[in-house]
Amino acid sequence: MKTQISPLRFSQLLSSTPRGARLARLLTVQQLDAWGWPPACTVSESAALVVAELTANAVTHGCAQGRGFRLGLTVEGPDAGTLRVEVTDARGDRAPRPRTTAPEPIAESGRGLLLVEALSTRWGWEPWPPSGKTVWACLPLS
Repeated sequence: MKTQISPLRFSQLLSSTPRGARLARLLTVQQLDAWGWPPACTVSESAALVVAELTANAVTHGCAQGRGFRLGLTVEGPDAGTLRVEVTDARGDRAPRPRTTAPEPIAESGRGLLLVEALSTRWGWEPWPPSGKTVWACLPLS
């Protein structure tokens, strides 16, 4: 008989505010620490940055009045090789669009998805019925 090993999972609904985005980042670091990746390690620092970018986008571009966003973290793979970060918001009509050109050096925005792309092995988005979307990124745990 095979024993099923369930992946490590964390999910939390948060308010679509800057405070909610900050809390998502802090919860990510705390949860990774509980799973064995201390706050000062590369995995934790990369995950915190990806969560910060994705939740900032959810708060800025994906918010609908009275609706929050959901943060999801899952350790995937046969040897726990990948951390999947998911941020689900209420605005499925506003899909993330990666930049095709670099932002101006003095621009104050426009680098978030470039950072997500640089830190993750892959990322994307999918509809979340009835009206939302989930933006996800997979980070290596090695």
